[in-house]
Amino acid sequence: MSVYVDDMYLRPMGRYGRMRMSHMIADTDSELHTMAARIGLARRWFQGDHYDVCMALRERAIAAGALPITMRQLAAMAGNRRAGLPLGDPGTALAAAEQRWRLAAARETFS
Repeated sequence: MSVYVDDMYLRPMGRYGRMRMSHMIADTDSELHTMAARIGLARRWFQGDHYDVCMALRERAIAAGALPITMRQLAAMAGNRRAGLPLGDPGTALAAAEQRWRLAAARETFS
């Protein structure tokens, strides 16, 4: 089981005023909430499948064992979950998501 934090803070969408934000997800909600509590995030800030974290909390999460990943990897992993699949690991989630995207595009082409 793992917790992951992305690098959204590197992109304009990850900026909220002067704050730089990232997403934090995990293999299970239980693991995600445990990490959130450990780094000082209130449960009310849960976004349904992730937490938004500022840079200080991102660093605290990494120090507590969260794995840094790219925003693209996180999007692919979240897509896996929405498709009813396991979250997957960052290395294989992107390949699985790209395969799903190709299949969806092929279905649209032949519809």
